[in-house]
Amino acid sequence: MKTNRAFQMTTGLLAILLALSCSRSPQMTLAGKILLSDNWRVQSSENISAVPGSVVSGSVIDITGWYPARVPSTIMGVLTENGLYKDLFLGDSIKNIDHRQFEKSWWYRTEFTLPGANEDQRVMLNFDGISYYANVWLNSVLIASRDSVYGTFRRFEFDVTNLLKDSVNILAVEIFKQKPGDFGHGFVDWNPAPPDNSMGLWREVYLQITGDVAIKNTFISSDVNTETLDEASLTITADVVNYSNSAVNGEVTGKSEDFEFAVPVHLKAGEIKQVKLTPDDIKALRISHPRLWWCNNLGEPNLYNLNIQYVTNSMVSDSRDITFGIREIEAYNNAAGHRGFKLNGKEVLIKAGGWTDDIFFRDTDESNEIQVQYVKHMNLNTIRFENIWGKSQNIYDLCDRYGLLAMVGWSCQWEWENYLGKECDEFGGIKTEEDMDLMVKSLENQIRYLQNHPSIFVWLLGSDMLPRPVLEKRYRELIAAIDNRTYLGAASDRNSEISGPSGVKMRGPYNYVGPSYWYIDSVNGGAFGFNTETGPGPQIPVMETFVKMIPEKNRWPIDEIWNFHCNPSESFGSLDIFNNVLYQRYGKPYTLESYMLKANVQAYEAMKGMFEAFRANRPNTTGIVQWMLNSAWPSFYWQLYDYYLLPTSAYYAARKANAPLQLVYNYGNHSIYTVNETLNSLDNAKARIRLLDIQGREILTEEMAVNIEGNKSAVVYKLPPVSAGNVFLVLSLLDGQNNVVADNFYWLSGKPDVYDWEKTEWFYTPIQSSADFKPLNYLSLAEVGLTQKVLSKENEMVVEITLTNKSKGMAFFINLTLKNSFNQTIFPVFWEDNYLSLQPGETRTIQCTVPGGPTLVNDCTLTLSGWNVKEQITNIAL
Repeated sequence: MKTNRAFQMTTGLLAILLALSCSRSPQMTLAGKILLSDNWRVQSSENISAVPGSVVSGSVIDITGWYPARVPSTIMGVLTENGLYKDLFLGDSIKNIDHRQFEKSWWYRTEFTLPGANEDQRVMLNFDGISYYANVWLNSVLIASRDSVYGTFRRFEFDVTNLLKDSVNILAVEIFKQKPGDFGHGFVDWNPAPPDNSMGLWREVYLQITGDVAIKNTFISSDVNTETLDEASLTITADVVNYSNSAVNGEVTGKSEDFEFAVPVHLKAGEIKQVKLTPDDIKALRISHPRLWWCNNLGEPNLYNLNIQYVTNSMVSDSRDITFGIREIEAYNNAAGHRGFKLNGKEVLIKAGGWTDDIFFRDTDESNEIQVQYVKHMNLNTIRFENIWGKSQNIYDLCDRYGLLAMVGWSCQWEWENYLGKECDEFGGIKTEEDMDLMVKSLENQIRYLQNHPSIFVWLLGSDMLPRPVLEKRYRELIAAIDNRTYLGAASDRNSEISGPSGVKMRGPYNYVGPSYWYIDSVNGGAFGFNTETGPGPQIPVMETFVKMIPEKNRWPIDEIWNFHCNPSESFGSLDIFNNVLYQRYGKPYTLESYMLKANVQAYEAMKGMFEAFRANRPNTTGIVQWMLNSAWPSFYWQLYDYYLLPTSAYYAARKANAPLQLVYNYGNHSIYTVNETLNSLDNAKARIRLLDIQGREILTEEMAVNIEGNKSAVVYKLPPVSAGNVFLVLSLLDGQNNVVADNFYWLSGKPDVYDWEKTEWFYTPIQSSADFKPLNYLSLAEVGLTQKVLSKENEMVVEITLTNKSKGMAFFINLTLKNSFNQTIFPVFWEDNYLSLQPGETRTIQCTVPGGPTLVNDCTLTLSGWNVKEQITNIAL
């Protein structure tokens, strides 16, 4: 065994690693994939001291101080799960972590058994993600060292068949963190960098057990007849690998609900053969009346399953189950040259949020599902994964299942010197042949890992910048060889000598702008084209989260601890831009509670305006990605729900703005638009428009017949400009039976936002003079009546709330919250509407769906509060 200083270990240290006892072994069956997720221990090499003797001599090892762990995980994830660094997110506590402890290597160690293994089986040890370098030991044998095992987005497989024991097997992995210049994870300017640089086994570790022949890299692509949608063709490719030293005769067989096949495949000794099956070869791969995969609001996300096997001598050597969808993705450029995408022949306005994993990679399958449910509930249809996030395929499985498209690709972390840690140029930091070899292999590994997910519609090969041409050419050739999706060279407006114009833009803003910005701006981030990341800046979390972030002594007035929970960059390091407009717009608050309320109103207004503008301006708009969807740690910036998964006011603004059918007010030209993102028309409908003054008295009312075409937007009415003061605009869309199918609400000012366009920076355009909503501070107190009842449904409860405004004035910005007996907000819950307003005398019934049923609703309370509504707390009665 070759040894060098990069992975030398003392005899005593190796003895500890090999003899360290664990409490139990995982139960497993000798077939397919066996996850090695439980029963790990973690410790720093700095804290492991040598002991006399060795494994052979049966030395007794002290395991005190080794941390129980699960995989996937990072070191900081393990330490925090073991109770270290409590209150880490309170104030600036995270600054107090000693980073020096992560300069040393850390060890992951586990034991497992494979009872009953036989000579005909092959066992492969797989690592789906290691950050960043590793030495891998199995049963005292170094099977791979850090000079070959490195790269966050590489996947590694080792044949360990001849190293396994019938008794206990010991797997030990020594991890080294990424260094400056390495192409690993990064959180850019989204949050503080994790002290361990995300070192660890961040994706799954598992054994894959087969016979002598294995099936790998199976990819199922579909070709849909987009004219009729009643037929589709499938092409299946797979690599069939013969591990043995003898030739093998057998069949590749496949079975799905709509088809099955068997194809003879002969393999020479040690041969890897690609098998490609087309409808010309197998007629069953031509599907009539396929159940297509659609994204949210366009249809159902139908999925299929294929079992594919290699059978030889009537024995199954390998069997894999693959979930896939039948759908057709096309890229197009609209009349203005903006890139857009079609799904099954239908243009899709991409409406997305930018995802991040937890700062210490502690997301669970359960927390992932809650967040994906949130995305769907907000009527969005896409998630952008800048960094190819996800500890496993779970998050992408959920996108498939819930009908959410996925943009997947590299991060801007590698394109800027201050984040990458080495010199960058106009193509970023991937420069050398060695760098490019690593990244091409990494991209191949990630495409192979994810390519059967129908939700993924595009690969992003860069973010702020293009790859250098020689690298993009290699990426392009790779994708053409193994996949059928299109790619974007960058998420910004770039012109590649390899692929031409990107057709998308990344021109901000990222900090606060008013709702009119998106309609007025025609140069930067406004509502035209495909804006791959943008947003109106901060979204303040709810009070329950706020008190977990900010120590009591720092909660009011705003100070540097607040700033610490903004973003770690000069442009987003405080709330000053947001607050300066807030004070002009709504008046300066003098209490924390007043600030939170006004900040929620401002964030709601801003977020709703952004999404609505991109919907109203179709077909000149093709996509909008709110930056961001979620936060990696408790923050004041860039989140539609906060770190603890509690929706912000902007969450419900996004839901309202993105309702499949909606009436929308254009702040730029004062027109009312119908927007329809379903594929169905709504005929014989009515648009009802009502304008009220600040006292709630009617100024204008109009009602008109409208026929709303599917997947279109159209102007239906021109509203007279607001001359002075504040008014309320109430919009209702009714179907042919006078049922309200959509409603919308605005507060408008006679004083418009005025932007200082000449001072536009990459992250925002300053507001020179703000709209004035300070008269709202003098709204009369409104009395709101409330009744409630609980409806039972399968696996969930529905709380139905009826609200009545008993006052002569508007009841403005009403928030509804369900809390448990510990006064904690219940989540996830899904309100039909929230942060709503009621006209004088109006009655509305709102339903709230609570997954999990009576156990969550029992002993809970409903809190109602609002801008000019006295807080009410009532018990929910089952």
